[in-house]
Amino acid sequence: MQLINTFDFSRAILHIDGDSFFVLCEVAKNPKLRGKPVITGMERGIVSAFSYEAKARGVKRAMRISEVKKICPDAIFLPSDYETYSLFSLRMYDIVRKYTPDVEEYSIDECFADLTGLRRPLGMSYENMAAKIKKDLDSELGITFSVGLAPTKVLAKIGSKHKKPSGLTIIRGRDIDQYLNETPVSEVWGIGSQTSSFLHKFGIRSALQYAQKEERWVREKLTKPHFQIWQELRGESVYKIETSKKNDYKSISKTKTFTPASSNKEFVFSQLSKNVENACIKLRRYNLSVKKIFFFLKTQDFQYCGVEVKMSDATNTPNSILNIIDSHFEKIFDSSKLFRATGIILSDLSISQARQLDLFGKMEQEENFSKIFKKIDEISKKYGKHSVFLGTSFLAMNKKQHQSERGVQSERKLNLFNGETTRKKLYLPMLGEVR
Repeated sequence: MQLINTFDFSRAILHIDGDSFFVLCEVAKNPKLRGKPVITGMERGIVSAFSYEAKARGVKRAMRISEVKKICPDAIFLPSDYETYSLFSLRMYDIVRKYTPDVEEYSIDECFADLTGLRRPLGMSYENMAAKIKKDLDSELGITFSVGLAPTKVLAKIGSKHKKPSGLTIIRGRDIDQYLNETPVSEVWGIGSQTSSFLHKFGIRSALQYAQKEERWVREKLTKPHFQIWQELRGESVYKIETSKKNDYKSISKTKTFTPASSNKEFVFSQLSKNVENACIKLRRYNLSVKKIFFFLKTQDFQYCGVEVKMSDATNTPNSILNIIDSHFEKIFDSSKLFRATGIILSDLSISQARQLDLFGKMEQEENFSKIFKKIDEISKKYGKHSVFLGTSFLAMNKKQHQSERGVQSERKLNLFNGETTRKKLYLPMLGEVR
């Protein structure tokens, strides 16, 4: 049963998906890692991403590092470097935009692009465009990508999954049935485990069986989003390409290495405080708040210890986060060890909203803090980042030279009050209540 007419591309939608993106970013920076079982997520003690070599050894996402060592003793563990991954992501978008302005930044390692109508301007077929874009991405970034070209976004997603890693799958209108028949309904973008189980009860196990159901049945049994998926599977383009710049994040992380390593509790906490301030600056830039934090310390011998905390109320102010960290810091700090790095990961992010007043005035205090940091952001925009900072960050800010996770950074003048700097910097005593 042919689902749509025989036009190859009523629209030409491209989906680009990075292969094991985080790990291959690390490999692109350090080619010596190529072909080895590489794993990121060392700072959290669980697997965040892994190479195909590690996958072949049985490594799975969220597996504990201790478990990985048993099945893959030669695995190479690395801390996640989201700042670098974001730079690779931005470069990916820029390369695709050389061909079309209609690019949707779907996530850090994938995007959609609309190539419809560009055959004549670019002087090549849609198939050749897809191949050329993939070639440019692979060669310029040193990372492989899996690409799907199809008449709709959902079909393009199926295409990019079809041949991994480094595949290019072209689903023409006349070939849709073939690919849908090979795709389990549970693997269709937008169909979750509950919907998949529901469809199984009606004998629907492949994407083709779902696409062949009558429109009335789909409308009666399922929700509007699932009806739209049904339309897309049949070759009818429903989902538009969202071309606005991505300004939201699933998580934000900041980590820095300092030299020499230190066992000074106040100094190590100050380094962590500085990371928290930097992470919150990014939160406020995109009008986000956080409800879950994970902070960690890294020792001189590259051992990690950390704590994850779920907060009762969302926030984007560093003092609120540091108050919580302060109550847990003793659990992981050991004065007998030398520490060389600290880090913070913010997750469970949401758009910041006006807070309702509560009985104990906590929300009012948080609102006051938000107003203060809004003014600090304005000052920083005018006079430079960290023109005003928290007192808990003083020791880290006053350090003249430090080494980041990825190499030595240039010396910075951070002498605060002796008049030797080109501009004075101010710090807030911190952690007290706003009066």
